[in-house]
Amino acid sequence: MAHHLPSGTVLDGEVVAWDGTRPLPFAKLQTRIARKTLTKKVLADAPAAFLAYDLLEAGGTDLRAATLAHRRHHLEALLSAVPEDLPLFAAPILGRDIWPEWADLAAARAEARAYQAEGLMLKRVSSPYFIGRKKGDWWKWKLDPLTIDAVMIYAQAGHGRRANLFTDFTFAVRDGNTLVPFAKAYSGLTDDEFREITAWVRKHTVQRFGPVRQVPGDLVFELAFEGVQSSPRHKSGVALRFPRILRWRRDKTADQADSLAHLHALLAQYG
Repeated sequence: MAHHLPSGTVLDGEVVAWDGTRPLPFAKLQTRIARKTLTKKVLADAPAAFLAYDLLEAGGTDLRAATLAHRRHHLEALLSAVPEDLPLFAAPILGRDIWPEWADLAAARAEARAYQAEGLMLKRVSSPYFIGRKKGDWWKWKLDPLTIDAVMIYAQAGHGRRANLFTDFTFAVRDGNTLVPFAKAYSGLTDDEFREITAWVRKHTVQRFGPVRQVPGDLVFELAFEGVQSSPRHKSGVALRFPRILRWRRDKTADQADSLAHLHALLAQYG
């Protein structure tokens, strides 16, 4: 791909698995990662493409101080000159000439998950390309996360200042009288909540597996996550994208947690 671009070109973008019109789930791209050789089946199932978000340098000239409108114009001109079959595309934009109504933007945001996206990226057309997290000119309008109520069944101590606390948990959903593990998460609670849970884990440990402690499936937590996909590597058959703890559901008992059937319903709807 690089030899089709002029010397001194620097792009900001992302490698994605691509079906020809839109990105495929990240799990598809993972089948290509860390492999020394790629089989014909892997290449066919997960064709890769580069989705360009911005143009940082052209012909060796730094464009980061130029406006987004200027950089986008030159990005599109650059990509118009590459072969049509090259898997290199500019990220689509809304409101090129006229600012869309908020209702239109909200509708586009609502469809983002179907495009394997987390939401919309709103950028001021006069903005330069900032280094780091600068507020004001760019705004990530993310989708509300998906959620599920799960039971904590394993706990492990954290790291650094939380090395004396149990902060890394394995969660399960109900399948009849069985608890099926499906996700791990370690962020989202306060230090006071972690201290309270740590005392409970030490008091209620059932078994120890090295640094991991098994506990009764009594505590319920609401997990938030960005996406769900099928996974033969997990007993539940499901893997979550970016799971984290949203809150401790002190108001719920384990038999009120969500079921494996509910988890698979989320997979059918959003996977």
